[in-house]
Amino acid sequence: MTFVDSHQLSELLCLQLWMVSAIMPTKRNFGTKVSSLSGTVVITCLLLAVAAKEDRGVKLCVTQRQGIKDFSSQNLTQVPSPIPEETQYLDISHNFIYRLNGSSFSGLLQLCFLKATHCGLQELSPSVFDHTPLLKVLNISHNKLPFIPDLSLKHLRVLDLSNNVYSSYRVPESFQDLTHLDLLSLGSPAAVSVGYNDFDPLMNISLHHLILGAGNLWRKYDSGSLAKIRYLQKFSLHTAFCENFRQFENLLVDLNQTQTKSLRFITFVPDDCQVSGNPFKNLRTMTSIRSLTLENTWINSSFMEMFVKNVWLSPLYNLSFVNITYNEDTPDGFQFPAINHSVSLSSITFRGINHYQYRYPTINMSFEVISKLTYLKFSGTGMNILPCKVMSVLPSLETLDLSDNLLSESGFWWPMCSHTSTFPKLQHLSLSKNRFSSLSFISQKMKEMNTVASLDLSFNSIILDGACSWPIQLTQLSLGNNNLGNEVFSSNSIQVIPADLNIPALTSLHVDQNAITSLSKEVFAGLPRLKALKAGNNPFFCSCESYWFVTAFNKSLVLDWPLDYLCSSPPALAGLSLSEYKPTKLSCEAWLQAAVALPAVITVSACLALLFYKCDGIWYTKMLWVWIRMKRRGKQRSNMLTNVSFFYHAFLSYSHQDSDWVDNQLVPSLEGAGFSLCVHERDFVPGEWIIDNIINCVECSYKTLFVLSKHFVQSEWCNYELFFAQHRALSVQRDSLVFILLEPIPADSLPKRFLKLRSLLRQQTYLEWPKDERKQRVFWVNLKSMLHVADKSVVLKEVALSLSDTIPLITDPV
Repeated sequence: MTFVDSHQLSELLCLQLWMVSAIMPTKRNFGTKVSSLSGTVVITCLLLAVAAKEDRGVKLCVTQRQGIKDFSSQNLTQVPSPIPEETQYLDISHNFIYRLNGSSFSGLLQLCFLKATHCGLQELSPSVFDHTPLLKVLNISHNKLPFIPDLSLKHLRVLDLSNNVYSSYRVPESFQDLTHLDLLSLGSPAAVSVGYNDFDPLMNISLHHLILGAGNLWRKYDSGSLAKIRYLQKFSLHTAFCENFRQFENLLVDLNQTQTKSLRFITFVPDDCQVSGNPFKNLRTMTSIRSLTLENTWINSSFMEMFVKNVWLSPLYNLSFVNITYNEDTPDGFQFPAINHSVSLSSITFRGINHYQYRYPTINMSFEVISKLTYLKFSGTGMNILPCKVMSVLPSLETLDLSDNLLSESGFWWPMCSHTSTFPKLQHLSLSKNRFSSLSFISQKMKEMNTVASLDLSFNSIILDGACSWPIQLTQLSLGNNNLGNEVFSSNSIQVIPADLNIPALTSLHVDQNAITSLSKEVFAGLPRLKALKAGNNPFFCSCESYWFVTAFNKSLVLDWPLDYLCSSPPALAGLSLSEYKPTKLSCEAWLQAAVALPAVITVSACLALLFYKCDGIWYTKMLWVWIRMKRRGKQRSNMLTNVSFFYHAFLSYSHQDSDWVDNQLVPSLEGAGFSLCVHERDFVPGEWIIDNIINCVECSYKTLFVLSKHFVQSEWCNYELFFAQHRALSVQRDSLVFILLEPIPADSLPKRFLKLRSLLRQQTYLEWPKDERKQRVFWVNLKSMLHVADKSVVLKEVALSLSDTIPLITDPV
């Protein structure tokens, strides 16, 4: 996922095109204009994979990936041993471990997070955690613990004991020593009542969040039980109420005494329940309450009217409905007239609504009642048309989230609506996961919303259908997972950030989940105001390329450091956390290496020079030169012997991009007819310089056969082969060049270095490869006839050696 933040956004797509041009060439010009750029822009998200939200305990405990050990789902019957001492996070869930004894975690002094769920755990030894003094997160939910265990963990902050089989919520006295405990989750299908003294040990600890229940009905709640927890700020209840709402009303009274600010009720009303009375009436008197969530519950329209009235008369700021099933049990649906009361509500969320009746719900409610809303979310509701009044009667709305619906351009900007004003204060708009398709249309409509600074259009079917011009105040635009094409986006495979990237107002850069191997100092020189960087999950090279980023870059700016930064190369360091890679300055700084090496080189050179002079090195050098000259003369004479024979009928010169035709057509046809061919891929001598191989093959072949194509004239090596073969033709054998024209080559497409080829083709006859199969037969006959001439000159090496005695008589002077 890749983001670029700056101060002003205009003509976004041009930036995207420019950014990708440093990685891959683009072939289309979309006609978008470039303007000054600063804001938050998603530029590479085509195949974006949505990352799961990190567990709170992982953030709290883990500082390096080597500290994570996962032994889940391995059919274990006991805790494996040995476990590395540096382990910080240990998961042994989904095994068959029925007991944890005192030696289970021996030596794990750094263990901070322990997860042992779904193991059938029935017993904990009193000394089981004696060797884990730093344990902060303990999750032993979904087991078979018959009672809430005694625990003495002074640093424990998160404890999950839900979905076990204990029959009472009474917590042990040892819990009063858990002074750092922030979150506690308790719940059991067998626990159906709450006693007055069950939570006494929690009275004086700073417990912030308490979660109770396992989805079952409670038979009894003793009034005053929860009122003893003094510092409770958030309360979640997973318990159903139906016939006896008196318990629930008493519970709200107790939570008012604790001054709890946030309430969350899960499966509050069963599907077959008819709510009687007014169970939420106590909301009106809860002076500290600020947030309320109803989740996974059944709501009738009659209950909704009563519930909303209580919310309107309460001091609530935030109201959320999550995964609810809505049923209209009243003839006219949901009816809520205006009330003469000041409403505190500023945020409403609907996330996931299932309609029991297969029709649109009937809602008659005055929008003026919620005119002070600053946040509104309708997600996963099936909405395909935005109500007209939403745009004009919510003057204070700053954030509108309509993600995961069925909206299109015509559904959001409904043609039948006429608006006097369009979201006069809206700053953040999310239209993600809908059915929008036209980017140019959206860009034009966004000019009517002259206050929107952030727009999310990800996960739609948007195409680039024309030029786009965005309003100047738009500073964040997300276009991930659409149909914009690889010409604009690089499919999450950015390999390098351009070193000349210069955006002075940039504040946030997200280039995670790409193919970046290093982050250079030059990149950040053009980003002087950078405040946040996210570059994890890239294949980093643990080499000097990463030296500056590892040792000098300010890691407080890196949002995902160090967990998502791993070495991918070299193989010896693969998997190592980048934070543990410690290169030395001497090994990576060239100037420092030169400063150290230069005095050493001068000293060694001086010593060698002195030794050379003392040992008569000058005289030995002269003798070596004489010996080399003698060997060269001997070699020249031996060359006269080899020049009388050729080892190949022809040397093939071609571009590797034409190798399919050469391998499948040319070579089989000629070698099948008895000709000996020299092919560079097969006959070059391994280890020798390529130029030497070319010269030797040209000289040892009777002909040099060139396969001409557009690829040939773009090849540097083909140019060398033509050069040497041409010089041989001038000095030894004028008819040694044979040209095969594989495809037409326009004269104006020839590079300057191949201008000589143009004159050669004018002077010499060449063969054209025909497409017609009958003409191809004539082609092979002509080519083979040209090579048959070489038969009289291809002499066996043994015959040439027999002439070695007579050649000196011819060449040496008398």
